[in-house]
Amino acid sequence: MASQRTDPPRQLPLDLGHGTGYSRDELVVSGTNAEAAALVDRWPDWPSPVVVLAGPPGSGKTHLAQIWQTHANAVAVDPGRIGEHIASLGARPALIDDIDKGPIDEQGLFHLINTVRGAGSTLLLTARRFPSAWRVALPDLISRLKAAATVEIHEPDDLLLAGVITKLFADRQVEVEPHVVQYLVRRIERSLATAMRVVERLDRAALERKTPITRALAAETVSAMDEGQGEFDI
Repeated sequence: MASQRTDPPRQLPLDLGHGTGYSRDELVVSGTNAEAAALVDRWPDWPSPVVVLAGPPGSGKTHLAQIWQTHANAVAVDPGRIGEHIASLGARPALIDDIDKGPIDEQGLFHLINTVRGAGSTLLLTARRFPSAWRVALPDLISRLKAAATVEIHEPDDLLLAGVITKLFADRQVEVEPHVVQYLVRRIERSLATAMRVVERLDRAALERKTPITRALAAETVSAMDEGQGEFDI
């Protein structure tokens, strides 16, 4: 039987899903993100001043980007206010997370890339799609993006998903039997965001019921998520 936290009991978490660390030591690496992790690790020895990490939602792009931001002391640039950051950037690296989540500021991005290149610095962009799918119209920006290095991050495989689920439970000081983790890997949507949601839900349910996290509880929780019961957004 898996062990659960002992007395004194905790209060139910009020800020679910935001206690997970984004340090390099906490990154789980598998074949789906190994190339991206290696590129982050080898900075500033990059093949291009501009690097794009492309992958589906929940694939871990933000985790990698935040690791790199800390390592490189990079400036986080708001994709909707790129021009406001350029003058004060200097030689510091820059990061734009989810650059293609909304309409792209083509002039701002073009000038940011020129500024980074001129300063001998680096720019990391994360996106859901490759730059060729961004529908950019500015010819000079198209040229700059073609020269960028693009690394694809795939949906998590079994090894990565199991490692992440185990780590998320460990972050909450909860021990869960490996067969429960494997059940979750087989049943949930293959995304890191879904893994975070199901761990949050299971932790809450176990605390409320004062029981360990069992396969039966996992099955009940996943079924509720499949049926859209409750709030699971993070």
